[in-house]
Amino acid sequence: MNNCRTVQVDLGDRSYPIYIGRNTAPELLFPLISGRKVLMVTDSNVEKYHAEKYLAAFRETADVTLFTYDAGEQSKHLGTVEKICRAAVAAGLDRSSVFIALGGGVCGDMTGLAASLYMRGTRYIQIPTTLLAMVDSSVGGKTGVDLPEGKNLVGAFFQPQAVLMDIENLRTLPVRELSNGLAEMVKTAVILDGALFEQLESAAESLLQLSETAPLAETIGRCCELKAEVVSNDEKENGLRAILNYGHTFGHALEAVTGYETFAHGEGVAIGMCMAADLAVAMGLFTAEEALRQETLLQKFQLPVRAEGLALVPDKLLQSMMHDKKTSGGKLKLILSDRIGHADIFKGIGMDMIAEALCSRI
Repeated sequence: MNNCRTVQVDLGDRSYPIYIGRNTAPELLFPLISGRKVLMVTDSNVEKYHAEKYLAAFRETADVTLFTYDAGEQSKHLGTVEKICRAAVAAGLDRSSVFIALGGGVCGDMTGLAASLYMRGTRYIQIPTTLLAMVDSSVGGKTGVDLPEGKNLVGAFFQPQAVLMDIENLRTLPVRELSNGLAEMVKTAVILDGALFEQLESAAESLLQLSETAPLAETIGRCCELKAEVVSNDEKENGLRAILNYGHTFGHALEAVTGYETFAHGEGVAIGMCMAADLAVAMGLFTAEEALRQETLLQKFQLPVRAEGLALVPDKLLQSMMHDKKTSGGKLKLILSDRIGHADIFKGIGMDMIAEALCSRI
């Protein structure tokens, strides 16, 4: 197991472990699947690299069926969730069965939603294969799919039984996918942990190149600890958990108005964090120096900080932002940082100020 680290998400009878390490053993999951019917869901890219290893391991102890869908955000809709559920019926899954999500955030979100709906709720396990999924979407029980009007507008809070992370799986990722995950790591550091931000600054090159596993495992583990703490205190996002959406309201709007084809999720969030920082500077919350530190780190991770040259219209972005799940009573809730390592929720900010923050980056 190579010094596998365990982070516990404390949610009473819905608590679960996150296993993080190098060559993390699939056998850690055997107690959860032994003797059961299992549907392992993956996409057409991940299947080529990782499916056989996990199928071989899990078939030692369980009856496992593989379901593969076309890779990409374009598959993240209710039609694919229906296909997953119908595959479960064909494989004979019942309420004691287990779904396993092997892949990135899209896979985890859809598989978790399918598991929450199938026979009114069964079980699922996350095996994230992207850095973005490891540090963000696989932890916390958010499931969902997109509508044409916006991201993740249909979903449920449904916690996994366990999360298994093997950082060796990241070696099959292109640099753009690694950058996506690093954007979420920067987000976590800006809102929750100034020391983590400094770690990311000092180890930026090795993290992007995967040249050293120790800093990577350490920073992934810290991100999971921080998110687990937030989720344990606010599972259904009634308060504190909303700060995890830093940069996302802007970023989701950028993704939606460009048809989910221009920006990867982490890229949208990176630009969104810069827009949020510009707004916070304009409001006197954040210093220009701290905003520049954030922008510089994002650029070190080969992430965009502007959405120029796309003829984007501020009114359309604002309209998309108003569809965001964080909207309350017709007013946007935005997460803004007042210093690196801390953020808060702000409501009722003037739309003219928000539009100015948008215009500065498009």
